[in-house]
Amino acid sequence: MIRYALHCDHGHEFEAWFGSSSDWDDQSARGLVECPFCASTAVSKQIMAPAVSGTKRSATPDPGSLRTMMMQAAREVRSHVEANFDYVGDAFAREARDIHEGRSETREIYGEATPAEVKKLKDDGVPVAPLPPDPGKAH
Repeated sequence: MIRYALHCDHGHEFEAWFGSSSDWDDQSARGLVECPFCASTAVSKQIMAPAVSGTKRSATPDPGSLRTMMMQAAREVRSHVEANFDYVGDAFAREARDIHEGRSETREIYGEATPAEVKKLKDDGVPVAPLPPDPGKAH
């Protein structure tokens, strides 16, 4: 696993983990790396110094097992949301705003929204977060 410091074209800074540098290259080229603040896919790596500590050699976790663990966590999050939240399809942005503003019953929802809709919701203080992609589907 490798951690990158990233930033989007709107100046938001964040970190993300990838199985390898080639995973970053592939996901970035396909527009799958998204800013968690504004949903922009114009994301690039920041310059980072390697993390060096002490002189003792520590056990390095197997990247394959870390990737497996992360994929399992993503599957469990997605499965929980699909089993317990109401699916509202492409009405997500409208319904999330209506719930936030008290015009609709309070409940947990998920669905689809464009990056522009997500940005507007976040700008207006509506709490939203991306759902992990379905690891079983090709992207």
